[in-house]
Amino acid sequence: MSTGSTALPAGAAPLAATLAPPVPGAELLRRILKLAAPTTLLAAVQAGGQLFETWLAARQGTAALAGWAIVLPFALLMQMMSAGAMGGGVVSAVARALGARRPDEAAALVLHAVLIAVTAGLLFAVALAGFPRLLLGLIGGAAVADAAAPYAIWLFGLGAIPVWLANTLASVLRGGGRHALAARVLLVTGLAYPPLAWALAEPAGMGLAGAGLAYALTMLAATIGQGAVVLAGGAGFKPTLRIRLSRSLFSRILSVGLVACALATVANLTTILVTARIQSHGPAAVAAYGVSARLEFLMIPLAFGVGSALTALVGRSVGAGDWATARRTAWTGAMLALAVTGPVGLLVALFPRETALAFASDPEVVSIATRALAVIGPSLPGFGVGMAFYFAAMGAGRMRWPVAAGLSRISIAVGGGWLLADALGWGLDGQFLAVALGVTAYGLLTAVAVRPGVWSARPAPAAAPRP
Repeated sequence: MSTGSTALPAGAAPLAATLAPPVPGAELLRRILKLAAPTTLLAAVQAGGQLFETWLAARQGTAALAGWAIVLPFALLMQMMSAGAMGGGVVSAVARALGARRPDEAAALVLHAVLIAVTAGLLFAVALAGFPRLLLGLIGGAAVADAAAPYAIWLFGLGAIPVWLANTLASVLRGGGRHALAARVLLVTGLAYPPLAWALAEPAGMGLAGAGLAYALTMLAATIGQGAVVLAGGAGFKPTLRIRLSRSLFSRILSVGLVACALATVANLTTILVTARIQSHGPAAVAAYGVSARLEFLMIPLAFGVGSALTALVGRSVGAGDWATARRTAWTGAMLALAVTGPVGLLVALFPRETALAFASDPEVVSIATRALAVIGPSLPGFGVGMAFYFAAMGAGRMRWPVAAGLSRISIAVGGGWLLADALGWGLDGQFLAVALGVTAYGLLTAVAVRPGVWSARPAPAAAPRP
């Protein structure tokens, strides 16, 4: 007899999704822009701060620029892990709790997220502020590590825990649907960083170390600001701080966050290993590649604003069983990311020497950076598009292809770099080509995944026939 409901065939979408008319492309674009606007504005300010930091490091001399370059991958790794990777785990856990009408659980998750942030911040602080010359010397050599050590000590020793806390608390706000509020607090501190970094580095005479202290101080201010907002109920609930810690609540954050952190590690490990390969060519080559790597990673904050919207919108469509709209949303967002990152890559490719001169004055550094940017510049938009598809894949729960894309990028950049630069004797130009090919492969593989054969409902196991 009927129980009042009808079972769907294996793998079938909900009826509402199959009968719903396709969402117009203009409406998909409007939805993405609405959610992306606050985070995109913040990303633009942070990208400007990153470019300013490159310019400021170059003003301190070639040794300082090379020192800054070997710290760069670790600083970016910390930012990516705390904001987008483990931060994504926090957003996901809080949003799921609120969506299930369990505000008490969301309130309890805050303390668990903060403890994860403090632990992760301590790991960065101990490794990079406690043993900077040992760790950085393995990548850039002893002389470059000596120039980098004071910068790393301030950046990670004072700043690692505030960076993790500020981004974690911002993720709590985003999980509560308060994207604009989270962006507003970080926007203020992001605007304060460039003038403070300049004041400490040059008038105060701290050099490159002043930039590290400035970043630590601004993130400490961001932590205080975000903490006050969250404690006041800015996420839509007030945190519960006197609770018994729960393994299941830690798991809800870590099950998403650890996988994303592994992918962020692979992305930054690519830059670390390429830098280690280049260091045999001298500090000028390391400094020059640092300029190129900074522009490469500039694609991440430019794509993050769109990507954060894609995670939410794709997730909603998938939850409703509307995979067609999920795929169209991903492609619409990726084209929007291309519109943002494409002009940057075009300008770098057309004017590599002018771009290099904007960040360096040493003739040797400028010469090598020009060669790097001329080869890598055209591939930069592919990285931005790939990141947009990566965030969309998080919403769809289809992460195998992004993982394969990340592994392909590191294999081509490092292994292909050895083949082209060493085995075939192409030198630095061969290494730069391998980096460009790796970035291109990343974008292509993440794009190829967004098709019906991959982005569709997985068929449910067929029920055994009744005897």
